[in-house]
Amino acid sequence: MTRAHLTGWGACEDTCDAAALVVSELVTNAIVHTASRRIHCELHELCDDAGERVRIAVRDEGCVPGDPRTAGRIAPEEEHGRGLLLVAAVSTAWGAQETGPGLLVWAELPRDARAVTVPGPVPDTSAATGWTW
Repeated sequence: MTRAHLTGWGACEDTCDAAALVVSELVTNAIVHTASRRIHCELHELCDDAGERVRIAVRDEGCVPGDPRTAGRIAPEEEHGRGLLLVAAVSTAWGAQETGPGLLVWAELPRDARAVTVPGPVPDTSAATGWTW
C-alpha cells in the first residue's frame, strides 16, 4: 500500500523502497513493543523551504505496565533491536513523541531520493496532503 500511494504521488523508486522499509520497521515496533490493539499509520506529502518530502507517522496505543514485551534489554548479538538504526539511516529526519498513553514515531524521506535535501525543523502537517490507513 505504501509503494502504491507513493508511486501515485510521483515519488522515485528509491523513496518507495525506503518508505516501505520505514513503515515495516515502525509498525513492527508498535506490534512487538506495545499492547496496542490498533496501530495508526499515515503518509503525508510535504513541500516547504526544506524541499519536497514524504512523512511517515505511526501511532500506537501504548504499553500496559509490567507487560513482558517491554521489559528487559536486547543483547547486542540478538537479531532484534536495530530497526530504528535502519530508519535513521534511510531518513532525513525522524523522531518520537508521546501522545497520551501511546507514542507517535515519524520519519521523513526526500520525495526524490536523487535530490539533495537539508533536514529542517519538524513541519506542521495540518496542511499537508495525506493518506491514512
